[in-house]
Amino acid sequence: MHFNVLYSRLPTLNLNRSWSWSHTIILMLSCIITPLMAQTQIPVVEKTQPAVKQQNVVTMSILTFAELEAAGAVIGNIKINSQDIFDLENPKEDKLIYRLANALHFKTRPAVIQQFVLFNRGELVSVRLIEETERVLRSNRYIYDVSISPMAYKNGVVDIEIKTRDSWSLEFGATLGRSGGTNSSSIMLIEKNLLGTGINIGYTSKTDVDRTGTEFFVSQNHLFGDWEQISYSHANYDDGKENRFALNRPFYALDARWAAGISADVNERIESEFNSGVIVGQYRHFSASHEIFGGLSRGLVNGWVRRYSVGAQYQQNEYQLDPLLPTPLVLPFDQKIIAPFVRYEVVEDEFEKVTNRDLINRAEFFNRGLTAKAQLGRSMWDSTRKYWIYNGSVSKGWYLSAKQTLFLSGHLSGRNGNEDGDVRLLGGLARYYRPQNGHGLFYAKAAVDTVHEGAVSNQLLLGGDTGLRGYPLRYQAGTQRVLLSLEQRGYSNLYVFRIFRVGGAVFYDVGRAWGGGNQNVINPNWLSNVGIGVRMFNDRSAFGNVIHIDLAFPINPTSDIKSVQFLIKGQDSF
Repeated sequence: MHFNVLYSRLPTLNLNRSWSWSHTIILMLSCIITPLMAQTQIPVVEKTQPAVKQQNVVTMSILTFAELEAAGAVIGNIKINSQDIFDLENPKEDKLIYRLANALHFKTRPAVIQQFVLFNRGELVSVRLIEETERVLRSNRYIYDVSISPMAYKNGVVDIEIKTRDSWSLEFGATLGRSGGTNSSSIMLIEKNLLGTGINIGYTSKTDVDRTGTEFFVSQNHLFGDWEQISYSHANYDDGKENRFALNRPFYALDARWAAGISADVNERIESEFNSGVIVGQYRHFSASHEIFGGLSRGLVNGWVRRYSVGAQYQQNEYQLDPLLPTPLVLPFDQKIIAPFVRYEVVEDEFEKVTNRDLINRAEFFNRGLTAKAQLGRSMWDSTRKYWIYNGSVSKGWYLSAKQTLFLSGHLSGRNGNEDGDVRLLGGLARYYRPQNGHGLFYAKAAVDTVHEGAVSNQLLLGGDTGLRGYPLRYQAGTQRVLLSLEQRGYSNLYVFRIFRVGGAVFYDVGRAWGGGNQNVINPNWLSNVGIGVRMFNDRSAFGNVIHIDLAFPINPTSDIKSVQFLIKGQDSF
């Protein structure tokens, strides 16, 4: 059955195809079943709507939420209409395979949808809260579509319907492949919306170029029927293990007034150093990271949100050589940090709803307003070293014209006052979008990163897995990195099996990573490539990453680079 086995996050490949056998079988079955569905289609029965009494009731087709807000309307009944994956009233979806998918799926419970609603009965209509409720609901990947509309308006009171449509939330299957002389495989069983409750639970077993192991995880975003989020994961790998736990009440909305949380992460793994895409050194890394925080806010005031938080973090890192592993150039120092901190956030409310940007024919939300975060802490007490610890980020968008949008963002992190030398990481990103008649878009991205006094463990990598698509994984490494990508994107109306939306891109990448003691000695120069690719977006699945199938051609490659790189991978965006 086409929906029983779905895949996500396919590994990046270089000249070697990795593909899910289950997916291949599904595509074959779909090609057989789809023609048959036309023969088994149930006739569509038009339902006659009962007459509605018009006395003292304003017809909703002529009223918008903006008009209702201006009229001072009060919210009456709120109807939650949670619907299945496929709309059987649509002749294109009233077919055997879609009815079977609906029958096997547990529909999201209305009480779960209600937990995300930011307005209540008896309150005045607010267009802003209605739009933000849609954004919050769409952030749940098990929800495919959301519409909020007025139903009836009488005596100053309006009834509202919130209609949602589910995504397929169960993934199980297997993949098998080979990349760079190394086999890769995975087996997974993941449910993003357990029995329609919003609980995310899963088990995976995988092998890739870095490690082999299994992971179990579970999370819930409304632990006590409010906004408390809890998550836990446990992983066992051939090079170590990892345990994570978090219990948080985040600033879930612009007008949220407080937040608090606690988290813990204990990890053991082998860290690798790369040169020319080859491992040149390895060491064992044991880490523990814990944090507790609390925050307050006045909510949204005149289009701005300001949040103030205090907390403390504990970090411990230990590094060990292993005689069975290649010796690294430098082994990092062990350290322990106990640091209280303060954090400040600001968000400007300028969200915009668009389509055909980073997804295909799917609603997306971009905030063109200023968003910034800054955190400052001081290691003290039993810390190995005493220094200031800081990090921050900022982003802002602008309309350059009616059809051009530019987004700029930056980040900074580091520590100051350490006797072993200050460490800081600085980076910036520019993204440019120019839509073309609804079905095309020119996209450009420029990224710059630098690390000062960073150990080899903090090296900046550049290769097929980090944006330079015509080259092997982790091909260059250094303390400075620049990457420019240009794409001409196309978004089609093709909707394969009412599941996959299809697009394509022609692209050009140029970049370089350099500096430090671990540069690529074979080819340390600027690298570039051109390519062409297909994009397939599974928008009916909670695991609906955009599948990239690319052919990339390095420009003026050296003898150690293949003339064609073939890549298949899943990403969050186009």
